[in-house]
Amino acid sequence: MDVKLMNATASVLFLGALVLGMVGLVKWVARQPLFAIGGIAVVGDVAHNNEVTLRANLNGKIKGTFFTVDLAATKAAFESVPWVRKAVVRREFPNRLKVVLQEQQAVAYWGDEDESRLLNNFGEVFEANVDEVERDDLPHLDGPVAQAGQILGMYQTLSPLFAPLDMALDQLTLTNRGGWRAQTNAGGEIELGRGTTEEITQRAQRFIGTVAQVATAYGRTADALERADLRYGEGYALRLRGVTTVATPVATPKKKQAEH
Repeated sequence: MDVKLMNATASVLFLGALVLGMVGLVKWVARQPLFAIGGIAVVGDVAHNNEVTLRANLNGKIKGTFFTVDLAATKAAFESVPWVRKAVVRREFPNRLKVVLQEQQAVAYWGDEDESRLLNNFGEVFEANVDEVERDDLPHLDGPVAQAGQILGMYQTLSPLFAPLDMALDQLTLTNRGGWRAQTNAGGEIELGRGTTEEITQRAQRFIGTVAQVATAYGRTADALERADLRYGEGYALRLRGVTTVATPVATPKKKQAEH
């Protein structure tokens, strides 16, 4: 029994040493220059990035050989590059990497005009050089960042409603109190108030369906809108440029002083 036990123990130790040796050998081979990263193929959306910009942003961030490179860290490095939303990284034997990029698709400016933040088509806020935006008709949206997707959805709901007025929705803000405020491309401000998407839409439709007729009654068109407040149950308050409903006071003649 002692001999059998000794033989079994020796076999286990031998196998353990063999496994450790194999692991060490694999690690040694994996670190050899033969398997150094020989190139990185970048495909997908590259409208805002090229080889020069990628190289500048990734300098020193990708380390290791084909076998030892950290794919998760490499993915994070690519996704830290401006305009890159998502990256998928794969190994291509024997010594190359393939990266598929998905770029940000800007659909709106976000926040104050002096900020460098944009909103993508997934309702996500991201940092980028706004001077690189290819479109010049993007709206300005603002509000709590956590509700950016909701704000984008509200804009996409309201924007088409203004088409019959030949007017575009240029800005939409969700205030800290939960109220919606819009501005047209002609500079008109519209207070939409609080409520569900359906309630806000109904107020906007009621306003859009009648404002042209009201403006015509005062010799104006809808783009003369200066301010509208839709936070009323059955109507709205309206101010048009060049129109006033305040009567001009009539001057009272001065009494002649009595002659002495």
